[in-house]
Amino acid sequence: MQIDKLVVVGAGLIGASCALALRAAGAVRDVVGVGRSAANLAAARASGAVDRAFTQDAAWTGELAAADVVLVAAPVGQYASLLATIAAHAGAQTIVTDAGSTKQDVVAAARAAMGGRFARFVPGHPIAGSDRSGAAAASATLFADRSVILTPLPETDGAAVACVQQMWERCGARVGRMTPADHDRTFAAVSHLPHLLAFALVAELAARPDAPALLAQAGSGFRDFTRIAASSPEMWRDIALANGAALRTELDRYRAALAAIDAQLAAGDGAALEALFARAAAARRGWGATLPETGDGA
Repeated sequence: MQIDKLVVVGAGLIGASCALALRAAGAVRDVVGVGRSAANLAAARASGAVDRAFTQDAAWTGELAAADVVLVAAPVGQYASLLATIAAHAGAQTIVTDAGSTKQDVVAAARAAMGGRFARFVPGHPIAGSDRSGAAAASATLFADRSVILTPLPETDGAAVACVQQMWERCGARVGRMTPADHDRTFAAVSHLPHLLAFALVAELAARPDAPALLAQAGSGFRDFTRIAASSPEMWRDIALANGAALRTELDRYRAALAAIDAQLAAGDGAALEALFARAAAARRGWGATLPETGDGA
């Protein structure tokens, strides 16, 4: 698989890392970066991720007609307008895909914005990332042995799906498929909820009058649990709102689990607490043995 021209809309951590990985694999010739920040685009150029770069208020749409693939890697709240612009200027054979962390809202936005081009849109989600953001944090190895989920629809063009799958495989990723609904339900539980919990804990502690004294004593456990609270607030705002229904279901389940622990504490029921902790420890050790401990996915 060889991409002659790739346009990355949102040349940050994910978009720039994809471009770097494809360059390292010899799978792309020309990369155009598009974004809101001139400083970030300069970092993308300096790293070699992109050959040319345009801010979103510049004449970037002229690059779309000859693009083989357009990768949208911006916050999902921007997708409706971006996809409408791409649909108006992309070539007839251009494949459009995305790296958004939610999929039902993205599919709906693409269907509304792209009209007859919708069959050439391949929804995707690379399960990789970092608490750092921007092109300066990009790496050609970010996706090595990481999962990428594609959520094509029955009407999605099969050749377009195959091209996007091969693109991510050339980045070193393992590609799987889910329905958009299954994707959002799954990642509400294992990604979106943990991020909300980390944000909530850090925000609550930071708002206390004695926050500096508390945080001065925080150790590696607090650091490990809350590391993802340093992630992009804009990106996670959009994810939380886009997947709000599934997230509220997961929050209800988590509240019930906390209520059970509260009742055990009130009753002084050490045996029940230990049994819960043992089940959790066994599950965590079993899961941790199956995959690398590096990298985050949204």
